[in-house]
Amino acid sequence: MSIRRSVVYAGLSFCLAALTFTLGSWSAERQFSRQIAENDARVAELRDDMVRSIIQMRQEQHVTGTVGSKQPAVVTAADDGSKQAALVDEIKKQIQSEMGLFPVRLLRERRSSFVELNAYDNFGKTSYGTAGYLGNGYFITVKHGVVALDDTSDSREPRRITDIRIRYKGRDLAARLIDTGDATVEVHSGDWAVVKVSTPLDLPALKIDTSYPFDFADPIVRLGNDYSKGIILSTGYIGQRTANGLVTALTDGHPGVSGGGVLNQAGDLVGIPIGRMQGDYRFSFILPVRAEMFRKVRGVQVAPVVSTE
Repeated sequence: MSIRRSVVYAGLSFCLAALTFTLGSWSAERQFSRQIAENDARVAELRDDMVRSIIQMRQEQHVTGTVGSKQPAVVTAADDGSKQAALVDEIKKQIQSEMGLFPVRLLRERRSSFVELNAYDNFGKTSYGTAGYLGNGYFITVKHGVVALDDTSDSREPRRITDIRIRYKGRDLAARLIDTGDATVEVHSGDWAVVKVSTPLDLPALKIDTSYPFDFADPIVRLGNDYSKGIILSTGYIGQRTANGLVTALTDGHPGVSGGGVLNQAGDLVGIPIGRMQGDYRFSFILPVRAEMFRKVRGVQVAPVVSTE
């Protein structure tokens, strides 16, 4: 009997403990859900207060004379809605600028302006990189991707690039060299080139900004053919200008991204990734775009200079 009674007591104790644990968990879950709801309500209230305060400040700015008397304004529901929508859009832009954010839609659109580039030399070797579309069949890339700058072979015959190909909708299109900078080595201020294909292309042309200041900590986006696996996006920040006319940046510099694009927050092309620090894929070198690079490109889109005054 004592053993049976002990078993019963043990069973009752276990059931009671399980019930207590279940009730405790249920109570804690309800409390947690209630806290989340309260926090959401506070955030919504703060947001509404901020919008109301900004709207009130804007309305108080409509004064005349030196006595500061307010002028009553008749605002229709449509006008009020459009003004609030414009205000919300302005606030979003300010937050985006301060936090270094990029609109996803813009990045997806810009991705289609970059293509994979492959070059073949007289020794049968292939190298891969990236090219950005400028319109009318023109692409900008790096010189070391389409011109043999480093002849490390032991053969008497110098290394040279015999074929340049642009990957477009699953096809490899032949490209010809149009113009280059004066680089004789990689990671150089003259390490740029322009190539052109004759086949009509359905690609969005990049807009060029040659006046971008590259200030310290400016947020940027880099698009390139990482490891020859297609166009991939990476974000980073500007470091500083170098003595040889380049810019350092904290953004991925994987093999294949050379010749790709560095974009500002407006989505304009401001630079070209051309290399990285030896042994560190996160420390990259950027070549800022300049007018000289587009001297032989017909119809290139150049972004207007924005005044800072």
